[in-house]
Amino acid sequence: MVYAIVRAGGHQEKVSVGDIITVNRMKAKAGDSVELDAVLLVDGETVTTDPEALAKVSVSAEVAGELRGPKIVIQKYKNKTGYKKRQGHRQDLTRLKITNIK
Repeated sequence: MVYAIVRAGGHQEKVSVGDIITVNRMKAKAGDSVELDAVLLVDGETVTTDPEALAKVSVSAEVAGELRGPKIVIQKYKNKTGYKKRQGHRQDLTRLKITNIK
């Protein structure tokens, strides 16, 4: 089984061909092809961690679409002062489908 650990959107993800992953928003449109940086490659029993060998490794993915993450509610409260603050946030995300690992 061939899989790679890639750096995508500020996180590291374990991917193999055909996987669909969700990462932080990337500047790419749906249908575009994206190259991801490999941190580690496992090909059967062989594990590659050498940076020079990983420079030759190519992990390509296709942008499947964009979406937004779940709503996160941020609440701040200070006792006895009457201070209350409520804020919300939804992260912009990109869905990628891994097409090739060379």
